[in-house]
Amino acid sequence: MNIHRFEKLWLAASLLLIVAFVGTIVYGALGAGIAMVDDSGGTVDPDDPASSPNFEEPGVYESADGEVDVYVISRQFFFQPGSNDPIRVPADRDVTFHVASADVTHGFQLVGTNVNTMVIPGQVAEITVNFEETGTHYIVCNEYCGAGHHDMEGRVQVVPEAAFDGQEVSDS
Repeated sequence: MNIHRFEKLWLAASLLLIVAFVGTIVYGALGAGIAMVDDSGGTVDPDDPASSPNFEEPGVYESADGEVDVYVISRQFFFQPGSNDPIRVPADRDVTFHVASADVTHGFQLVGTNVNTMVIPGQVAEITVNFEETGTHYIVCNEYCGAGHHDMEGRVQVVPEAAFDGQEVSDS
């Protein structure tokens, strides 16, 4: 059987593209630190997340061991805190965002960073980030959540360590 050299070339190029696509998918799933949404962050009452521990008063909290935790409730069509008052976090420290939804599926993305998660009612989305530079990052909802979705935004202000004024909470 004789195969024309151009057919061999196209066959080789097609196989190379298939291998490249599979490699890209494998790297994206394993190498880039991307994970599927799961319940590892815990669960909350989907009808009233504010009744769940740590979400009674959403905000920024600093534990005795220096960890910074931010508790955010996403509602149609704002982030609490974040939309009315910016979330203030320190630079050069690990900050863990715990985000819960009070109504429908939302997104939580900090523009210009790799912070991006889906917020599903009843589950707590948990993501940890270390901001190296000070500045303002905008929070956007990237999951369509209703007629006012386009207005759902907020801010995270990264401030120098000396200017950070997180609430001290006990480890109990």
